[in-house]
Amino acid sequence: MQNKKVIVSVINDLVTDQRVARSCSVFKELGYDVLLIGRQQRQSQPLPKRNYDCIRMKLLFEQGPQFYLFFNLRLFFVLLFHKADVLLANDLDTLLPNYLISKLKGIPLIYDSHELFCEVPELQANQAKKRIWEKLEKRIVPYLNYCLTVNQSIANWFTKKYQVPFSVVRNIPSYSKIENLKTRSELQLPLDKKIVILQGAGINVDRGSEELVEAFQYLDNSYLLLIIGCGDVITALKEKVITLQSQTNVLFIDKMPASELRHYTANANIGVTIDKDTNLNYHFSLPNKVFDYMHAGIPILASKLPEIEQLINTYHIGTFIESHQPQHIAEQLREFLTSADYEVCKRNTQLAAAENNWETEKQQLINLIHATNKL
Repeated sequence: MQNKKVIVSVINDLVTDQRVARSCSVFKELGYDVLLIGRQQRQSQPLPKRNYDCIRMKLLFEQGPQFYLFFNLRLFFVLLFHKADVLLANDLDTLLPNYLISKLKGIPLIYDSHELFCEVPELQANQAKKRIWEKLEKRIVPYLNYCLTVNQSIANWFTKKYQVPFSVVRNIPSYSKIENLKTRSELQLPLDKKIVILQGAGINVDRGSEELVEAFQYLDNSYLLLIIGCGDVITALKEKVITLQSQTNVLFIDKMPASELRHYTANANIGVTIDKDTNLNYHFSLPNKVFDYMHAGIPILASKLPEIEQLINTYHIGTFIESHQPQHIAEQLREFLTSADYEVCKRNTQLAAAENNWETEKQQLINLIHATNKL
């Protein structure tokens, strides 16, 4: 008997998106053949080895309206000419072609919204673009049967706005110890410094990274800021480091597969997530890195956003900033890293990781997949 097939669509280059990789793995566990579709960028790294098929579409444009137009057009025709029993669209920017094909072929569609897409700061600065995406969302989401998102606050927001139930599947790693953990020496990291890590594929505007970099001018050379990942402010951050003459205190590393990143995270002393409360998307955010820090066994310095604050306070695994003033951030880092409470929080990450892991979290996705089989 031939396996059922799912086609999973996402607009990134498939290298670092842990959530999408986990979703694909769940389908594989349930016996599905999986085809993951994304895009190939000029700077894309080789794909990590996967046990399912991947297509990365090469496009003439890499950003702007032309990129979105051609990506969606190409995606429509790929979906049209590939057989599938279920579709999974990740975020609003892949939803339209998936919705059209699901209607055309009469196959179920699962929509996974990783954020409040229409509330991101990039769209707040361009109301014309925001209206286009809002119209698209309003035309499709109320008619979807299978929806999920990354936390309860966002699920409640969507349900209230569109009267459609959203399941919650948080971005949580599997509960497992890192095998053959690399040492700081092997990673070419200093042995004698307190390492503060900021990681992620969305180091963007209003996420506090600028103030974090500035904070390191108020810390001595026993502290190192490690920034791993990509985002629209990375270039500006590098320029700021040069201006502040902080090259010995701040180290940049390009994005890397999650399996490699875990070694760097586990060798840090503290993880940082200090998004600003400037828009609804950041207000309700619960970034992957919060759970990555937890599972790596390092405490967290965070801004007081509802989902993050609740998680950190529930398990007592970190502390907070009260403002984004660089001097205040530096002071909080200095005080927390030298406090007795730091060791308590570090121990508590083990319990938090044991209770928050992909093995239990994925059940909501499994339930949703089973529901599509009842059609």
